[in-house]
Order: sequence, then C-alpha cells, then structure tokens
Amino acid sequence: MRRILLVDDDPNVLHALVRALRVSLKIDALRIETFTDPRLALARCAEFGFDIVISDFRMPDMSGIEFLLELKLIAPNTVRMILSASTEFETVMSAINEAEVFRYIAKPWIIAELDENIRLALEYRDKMLEDQHLADQLRVQSGTLTPQELEARRLEEDEPGIMQVNWAPDGSIIL
Repeated sequence: MRRILLVDDDPNVLHALVRALRVSLKIDALRIETFTDPRLALARCAEFGFDIVISDFRMPDMSGIEFLLELKLIAPNTVRMILSASTEFETVMSAINEAEVFRYIAKPWIIAELDENIRLALEYRDKMLEDQHLADQLRVQSGTLTPQELEARRLEEDEPGIMQVNWAPDGSIIL
C-alpha cells in the first residue's frame, strides 16, 4: 500500500489535492491522509510511515520548511515535497536545499505534472530503500551490522518510533 500525507493550512487546497491525486494516480492501494496542523502531522509521521509527504510552503504556525526539516529527523526515508504559490523563487529554492526536498510543486498545480512528480517520488523512494537494503546486507556479510540490528532497522522503518523506549525517572517504562 502506498501512503501519502498532505499538509496545508487551507482545507480547500487539501480537498482539491486529494481529488486530483485520486483521479490522476492509478494506484490500487493508495491511502491519503491530510492535516491542516503541521504539528499533528508530525505526530502522525512519528507513529506511522509514509512514502511521500507534500507540505505547503507558507503556513501560520510552522513553515513548510520547518515542518519538512522536523520530518527529515523523524522519517528520513520519506520523500519530501513542497507546494507553494510563492513567487520568491530564491527563498523557496534555498529552503528546498536545506530540507532536501525532492520536488517543488507550484500552486495552482497542473494535474499531469503533479501525477508525474508523485510517480517519480515513488520510484525514487523504492530505489532509495532498495539501495539501503543492499548496503545493509553487505554490512551483515562483512560483520559490521548484526542480523538483530538489521531487523531493528526494518521494524523502525515499518513502525517509526517502535524501537524507542520512554523511561520515567523511576526507571519504569512510559507507554
């Protein structure tokens, strides 16, 4: 199943994006989630993995770049994309480089370009995960990575945060 997360402070933009993606993408198993609050979106990303996250550039509580930088720490293998109507191209480009954004999507978007960018992002993610898996296999063979560490990485990719333990001051585990 492919998972896409959309973040924009304007619910109308989110609804339009969902409609555009559902119509243009011919992916059988596609789950799209939307958030108007970037902090709630980050919390969701910490508990659930996404293939692609598309964020608006200008949001009131947290900029799209701040959001994508936080996302990069939580889910480094999620492909990050930014959506903007901003005409300040240099500002947008420097921010894109900072957050390692895969693609910039202009508002209003062209459905064919949106579709192509999503397909390229999914291909990029698949290739990135395949390369990481092959590198991990080589590390296991060379003895620099144990099979247990490899399994821990796989679990963390499937369920972000599963390997983190929250300890209370008294030594008990916080669930």
